Amino acid sequence: MQNKIRVYNTLTRRKEDFETAIPGKVTMYVCGPTVYKPSHVGHLVGPIIFDTIKRFLGHQGYQATLIVNITDIDDKLIVEAAKRKITVKQLADEITGDYFQCLKALGIESIDRFPKATEHIPEILAMISKLISDSHAYASAGDVYFDVSSDQDYGKLCNRDPEQLEAGARIELNDKKRNPGDFALWKGAKPGEPFWESSWGPGRPGWHIECSAMSMRWLGETIDIHGGGLDLQFPHHENELAQSESFSGKPFARFWLHNGLMKTGEKKMSKSEGNEIVVSELLKKYPAETLRALILSSHYRSPIEFSENRLIEVGRSLETFQRFYERVGRITNAPVTAIPIWNQGNSDNEELAAIRTRFIEAMSDDFNTGSALSVLFDLVTHLNRWIETHKLEKDKSSTPQLNILIDGVSILRELSGILGILSPNTQTKNPDETNGLVEGLMGLVIELRALARKEKNYPTADLIRTRLTSLGISLEDRPDGTGYRIE
Repeated sequence: MQNKIRVYNTLTRRKEDFETAIPGKVTMYVCGPTVYKPSHVGHLVGPIIFDTIKRFLGHQGYQATLIVNITDIDDKLIVEAAKRKITVKQLADEITGDYFQCLKALGIESIDRFPKATEHIPEILAMISKLISDSHAYASAGDVYFDVSSDQDYGKLCNRDPEQLEAGARIELNDKKRNPGDFALWKGAKPGEPFWESSWGPGRPGWHIECSAMSMRWLGETIDIHGGGLDLQFPHHENELAQSESFSGKPFARFWLHNGLMKTGEKKMSKSEGNEIVVSELLKKYPAETLRALILSSHYRSPIEFSENRLIEVGRSLETFQRFYERVGRITNAPVTAIPIWNQGNSDNEELAAIRTRFIEAMSDDFNTGSALSVLFDLVTHLNRWIETHKLEKDKSSTPQLNILIDGVSILRELSGILGILSPNTQTKNPDETNGLVEGLMGLVIELRALARKEKNYPTADLIRTRLTSLGISLEDRPDGTGYRIE
């Protein structure tokens, strides 16, 4: 049974009940990258958020289709390709490959299709032609522009009239336009640029028309969710909305979702600001799961503060889950991955059922991943207390209590899978331990420390722990003896 979901709609500026055009199905379009330089962290915010939203919708019984486009023709690509003395296609293919590698590393696996602008020129040309014939666009000296004065509710996504939008944005002024706010649907080719033939002369599509054409090609004239960063609300999404509804006469998107931007200090992370953090370089230093957890630790509409110190904090907090998984492994004498993912609705155990309900309610309230993640920490805290209360590390034959622990782990695996994080570490031993040498040496060190403590030689016992900690090895005094972890 689907839980009631409420979603904040940028178009109406309020939370609304989530209802789709076709019951049980969801169509989602998210604006992807312009592929001219390697992906920075800000490029992955949207894909992580909407991948998580799709996971949750699937969990709730919806059949969702998620499209993320690739802008592979643009002024920025043309300039960068010329600078590197390669073709625009070579540059686009290279950077698209980098983007795909980043998506894979971050566990973004739910995107169904990545349409490219250059593969949809016929759809773009057909759309422009109809806009011209319906008096919503006009050709001018090889270019084609959308006439914003032809759209009576232009500006409704930003809740501003066209004059306010012009005053608050950088408007490209030229004598080919009828109105300053008119935007290009087709750009006449300049010498040496890639081009396609059209009724208005050789050229290439404008940025906004690409997304409208690709969205309609794969998802239809009306979609359920249109997503993207807050910085795309104007002009990109406003213009998409205007040209799409002028073309079809139908609502373009039922819900507009805009995610907050990645910030470093007070500035948005972007190439233009020169403060971008390249994802492929960052993942050489930090686990991908840590970056994903950082992005999901706040509500998706909030700005995300990025710093390496914050990444370190998040990484340390996630160790709570791996330590818990190791603890469960010792109790059950089996890897946590042997415990199946929960698929039975709410648990018969009232406390587990209440925690699981809190998670579902958090995600149902405008996809609040930050609150949902905090529920998972509460779940682990509850299960650790359950272990201690029922002494499961000492008495592993306590079947009813052990079964409840296993149910709790199963639910944890279910819910963490929605966020795409906290997978149990399947590597049970460090590679250097395979010959038993490290394990044998650690056994000896632990024995010597125990002997020192027995003889009340606490300075020596403390020195052993301190020196091991400096080497990245932590000792854990457990009810069934002392163990260790290599950090």
